[in-house]
This record gives sequence, structure tokens and C-alpha cells, in this order.
Amino acid sequence: MNIIDKNFDLFAKEIKRQSLEEIYHNIRLSYSKVDYNIQNSLENFLNDFLYWGVLKREYGNYEELYNRAVSLKEHIDDYVWLYDKLGDYRSRKLLFAILNNWYSFDFETINGSIERNYPHYFDLDVVKCDKDEVIVDLGSYTGDTILEYLSYYGVDNYKKIYCYEITDDSFEILRNNLMYYPNIEFRKKAVLDKNGEVYVSKSGVSDSANKVSNDGDIAINAVSIDEDIEDKVTLIKMDIEGAEVKALEGCRRHIVNDKPKLLISVYHNHEDLWKVPRMVDSMYDGYSFYLRCYGSNIFPTEIVLIAVKEKD
Repeated sequence: MNIIDKNFDLFAKEIKRQSLEEIYHNIRLSYSKVDYNIQNSLENFLNDFLYWGVLKREYGNYEELYNRAVSLKEHIDDYVWLYDKLGDYRSRKLLFAILNNWYSFDFETINGSIERNYPHYFDLDVVKCDKDEVIVDLGSYTGDTILEYLSYYGVDNYKKIYCYEITDDSFEILRNNLMYYPNIEFRKKAVLDKNGEVYVSKSGVSDSANKVSNDGDIAINAVSIDEDIEDKVTLIKMDIEGAEVKALEGCRRHIVNDKPKLLISVYHNHEDLWKVPRMVDSMYDGYSFYLRCYGSNIFPTEIVLIAVKEKD
């Protein structure tokens, strides 16, 4: 048992023996010891995006800290399951670092777990690609992910690319950035578990954080990937601001039949970190799982679950 295995085992046992109230109390206590400037920075970030809950110590509102406690207490067995499923030391260290950051505001371990070798999503040691790739990019934004792919894997290392984006301005930039590359389709559609109509909810921070909702001012068509793409798919990337679980359900047929590589953001709440791998495993239990983080050591974001089919 290495040091991370030992630390994670002790962490899981500590969470299991405590009540929800005790876990929440300990998180509050740890937060009270965090540097005041870091507290301000963290609260500004959390309250701008509001994915995880409100945190305003000035008003005694610690909703986000309570949500951490609930996720740890109610799903520690899911996190243990995920830890055992992860395919390398880097992933297991990162999972421990994330959960320990939630619990005790451990900035050091998460800082040592942030990916600094490869670009966002594309760990070349794990994600192997070739000229026959059919890529589905959900949340294409301005084409940044596809441009990274083309840079690292080569402009001749794909067969077809489907780009989905919901924001008008970003969609136009996306098309302009990728217009000279062949066999790329641009689809201004939301991606969920079924076809229908939804609305774009504009973020006050960045267009990259725009998301779908059931009401709003800008209507847009929503589709499932199973209904919208007939081709065999080899790679699916998702970063769609908390809609990943629904979109994943809408990819079920492709996952069951095609076993594509999956690059899925799992940081938009306190649940997707365990829920998404559980869903993927229920669809096909032959995936190997990896975790990578490309965000901050203060509050871990830009966390990606990588799922690749195990060799037959």
C-alpha cells in the first residue's frame, strides 16, 4: 500500500465513522482557518458561478460547505468504488486530493495533482487517437478543444468532427476558427437525453458558462446524440455546464455499441465526480477510468473523467 492508498483509506474510514453534522462542523472549522484573502477569492468565485452552492460567511450562509458534507457522507462508498476503479496513481492521488480539499481545505495535495504535461482533455499517455476518429465535441465554445486536438494529434488524424455549441457569438467564432479544416459539422443545438426545445441561460461571467434551462429568453433545439448522429463514434468530449449526466444518457446507444473514448467534465456540482463514472460503468463495464485536473488548487475545477475501453 503506497502513501496515497493509505491516506485515502484513512480518509474514507474517518468520513464513515462521523455523522453528517460532524463532517459539516469539521469543514466549517477548517474553513475558518483559511487565509482571509483566499476566503474572499473562493467566495467570489463560488458565488459568481453558483454551480456548487452559496458561500457567504458575512451572512452566515454556508450552503456550499454543507453540500460538500452531504456528498462525502452519502457517497463515500461511491468514492471508494471509484478509487478502486481508477487506472493509475495520478488519478488516485487526484481523487484523494479533491475530497481532502473539500473536507480540510488541503491546497498542497491538489496543487501537486494538477496536470501540467498535457493540454486539457488530451493525455497522450491514455488517449490514443488515429486517422479514423469520429469526434463529438459537446460544448465546443470557440473551437479551442478541437484546435488543441489538431495541434497535438495532427490535422490528418481524424475522419469526422461534430461540434455542438449553444451560444450565438461563440458559434460564429467556432465556425471561423475551424472553417478551413475538412469534414467538420457545426451544430447549434443543445445536447441532452432527448429531443425537444430548451432555453439558453446566459452567464454574467463568461459565455463559456452559458447553460441550458427550462425557461429563458433564447430558445434552442435540444437533441440526444443517439438521435442526431448515425455514424459510429470513437470519441466524445463533454463540457456543458452541468448537463453532462443528461447528455450522457442521450449517448447510451453509442456507448453500448461503439465504446468511444469519453472525456467528460465532472466538476459542475458535488455529484458528477462519482455519478458520471457509475453511469458509464452501468452502460459498459469494460472501461478503464482516469481523472485529470486542469484548474485551481484553491477549489478544484476543470476535472475531467477519461474513460477508455480496456484491451480485449
